[in-house]
Amino acid sequence: MLSVAMETRYNRFIPPASLPGQSSPSIEKLLTLRMYGQTEHCIDSKMALTRLACILVLLSTHCYFNVLAVILKTTNDAPWANEFESIELSCLIESISTNDPRIEWKKIKDGEPSYVYFEKKISGDLEGRARIREPATLVITNATRSDSASYRCEVTAPIDQKTFDEILINLVIRVKPVVPKCAVPKSVPVGKAAELRCVEDEGFPKSQYQWFRNKEEIPDDPKTSPKFFNSSYMLNAETGTLKFSAVRKDDSGEYFCRAKNDAGHSECGPQTMEVYNINIAGIILGVLVVVVVLLCITVGICCAYKRGYFISQKQTGNNYKAPAKGDGVDYVRTEDEGDFRHKSSFVI
Repeated sequence: MLSVAMETRYNRFIPPASLPGQSSPSIEKLLTLRMYGQTEHCIDSKMALTRLACILVLLSTHCYFNVLAVILKTTNDAPWANEFESIELSCLIESISTNDPRIEWKKIKDGEPSYVYFEKKISGDLEGRARIREPATLVITNATRSDSASYRCEVTAPIDQKTFDEILINLVIRVKPVVPKCAVPKSVPVGKAAELRCVEDEGFPKSQYQWFRNKEEIPDDPKTSPKFFNSSYMLNAETGTLKFSAVRKDDSGEYFCRAKNDAGHSECGPQTMEVYNINIAGIILGVLVVVVVLLCITVGICCAYKRGYFISQKQTGNNYKAPAKGDGVDYVRTEDEGDFRHKSSFVI
């Protein structure tokens, strides 16, 4: 390839054969052109060699610093697992020169760091349920909801040019919802409002809610389903409330709620809500009966007052009791009742 290029470059400066009637170029001019082409070729070759040397120097420098620096990497910086499952937090040492580096793991929750691996021992709340897989990967064998936090892998290599590196991993432990608490009214009159409630506080991430009537899911918008088209309600999947602005007879049935998240779902038992018609005639009749009874009671009381059953009788006769006679005094009663006078009597 190089010879072809040189030949092409050389031929560029060789003039074509002189045509009849034209003078041929001089030998000096031809030699000058040839020397110019060779000089240009030498300059291009030196520039190519210079570029190659620079590239080699950069590569060798990069390799040198890599060997003298501790560098960490991870396969997943945001892992997740369901509660009670195993999960590993990968911390891979990409390059290092120190034979026995110091490896530490710290758990950071609510901004407070704490050791979970220190001096080659599992510590803290991971003690007894975690281990280190060489060289520096942390494996949690029985994850719980309290393990959701940020974890930092730290490696110190005293011999290396860069002696320290760290990597941050955010762990999320998902928790399946427990059975939600459901509140369904037993009976509601037609046309009245009704509210169904569903709540669950254990799941993580936060649960979303679904309502079912007669084992069929209630859509968020009643207009999207022919079976619920005439119903008027609002379903909040975040809070778990199902509010009817005015119930209809068709809204009667068995209702239950489902709480779900990425870890699974749980349901409460079905509860029956009955929608009944209001008996206007019965209500009016009942009111009339009460009015009649109250009227009869009032008339009876008035008659009793008129006949004197509620007037107290005054007692008559002599109820006054004469005082007992004292020693030496005689009491004599006159004809006028209540008039007494005493007679003196002396015993010698």
